[in-house]
Amino acid sequence: MKLHELTIHAAHQLLRRKEISSQELTRAVLDRVGAVDDKIGAFLTVAEESALQQAKRADEQINNGQCLPLTGVPLGIKDLICTQGLRTTCASRILENFVPPYDATVIRKLKQAGAVIVGKLNMDEFAMGSSTENSGLQITGNPWDLTRIPGGSSGGSAAAVAADMCMGALGSDTGGSIRQPAAHCGVVGLKPTYGRVSRFGLVAFASSLDQIGPLTKNVTDSALMLNTIAGHDPADSTSVPVEVPDFSAFLTNGLEGTKIGIPKEFSATEGLDDEVRAAVERAVEVIEDLGAQRVKVSLPHTEYAVAVYYVIAPCEASSNLARYDGIKYGVRDRAQDELMSMYRRTRSKGFGPEVQRRIIIGTYCLSAGYYDAYYGKASQVRTLIMEDFKSAFETCDVILCPVAPTPAFKIGEKVDDPLTMYLSDIFTLSANLAGIPGMSIPCGFSADGLPIGLQMMGKHFNEAKLFQVAYNYERTTDFHMQKPKI
Repeated sequence: MKLHELTIHAAHQLLRRKEISSQELTRAVLDRVGAVDDKIGAFLTVAEESALQQAKRADEQINNGQCLPLTGVPLGIKDLICTQGLRTTCASRILENFVPPYDATVIRKLKQAGAVIVGKLNMDEFAMGSSTENSGLQITGNPWDLTRIPGGSSGGSAAAVAADMCMGALGSDTGGSIRQPAAHCGVVGLKPTYGRVSRFGLVAFASSLDQIGPLTKNVTDSALMLNTIAGHDPADSTSVPVEVPDFSAFLTNGLEGTKIGIPKEFSATEGLDDEVRAAVERAVEVIEDLGAQRVKVSLPHTEYAVAVYYVIAPCEASSNLARYDGIKYGVRDRAQDELMSMYRRTRSKGFGPEVQRRIIIGTYCLSAGYYDAYYGKASQVRTLIMEDFKSAFETCDVILCPVAPTPAFKIGEKVDDPLTMYLSDIFTLSANLAGIPGMSIPCGFSADGLPIGLQMMGKHFNEAKLFQVAYNYERTTDFHMQKPKI
């Protein structure tokens, strides 16, 4: 196996035994980026010089007997997580040359663990989208078929991991933005419980929905990354002070006595592709054969999730993006000599069409006379969705369903139809609205050779159960081991 093809866990074992160095590993990954990223377009910034410096320091740590699971391991970072001294654009013209003066908490934790950051990854602008076509800077292709989308908004992260251009990556998930691209690119993606991982230094899209999480080549690597980035952070008022267990310790537990819930509403969803339906059903049967028990559950307010999300998220986006006015930082239209004109021109030139669309929707829903009818009502229905999950988890431990209704679609196929694009998140939005953890793992391929993902959702702060079920399934299948030919 070539060095860039290693998993995090496998690389750690070789580094610990000093059979390879972090500098060799990082060089191999950077060479891989140079060889294939001109076709894929996953990276917005490649930090070659600083990555090799970090790798040199990691080798010194290892020689001194300090080798944590991520020490010396090359990782990629979604480009809306602040990295001190390294450009952070949110894939937007308005922040195209922004260099943060501080690290996000998750970046600080990765650096303390000795990880190597090889660069920043493409995304839908300000994380608004499901295909990475809304990036204001470049288009990213799916490594399995370059004519198709990698998913979004963490499309660059998923594509980079799938194409072995990093050994793991961080993404963010507001309505499925880790799980959906993970499914489309055939990798493992985890959205932790809201509050499990600090959001300090994450450029906000929708503050009550956003959560940082890992994208990796297998379930073991996902557990190792969550071990590192999870934990309470006083700098984040939404961070929850709960114990962080060693998630990797739960991987080998058997599934006897585990109850898996199958929501009747999801199987009846209009537009669910037959190949996706069949792959998910086969995965459920495999998990049953491993000792789990299938139970039927109901999530009756699922049909309202898309409408609720596309009120709440744009409202919060409208508020969060008000700070980009051309005054404090970022791009400014200097041709204007009058304040309001400068505001209008800066925001019109700096924000792309999808971001502008959501700002307008959110501003309208928050305006006088409409707040109660839209945002207020959506918040009430959100509570009902939370209660649905609470009731369902009284009879099951994990809920299983598809991640996306179809495999990855063609680039440009839905870009002019935002409503159809929004419906591609129908299976993932509910987990964000309820704040529960969700995971996507590879469970099959379409007839066209495109990856299909299985989604697992669990109780608040019970990521350990997701890892347990996912690992047991993964060790009996080989979908996660197959590689795109790029």
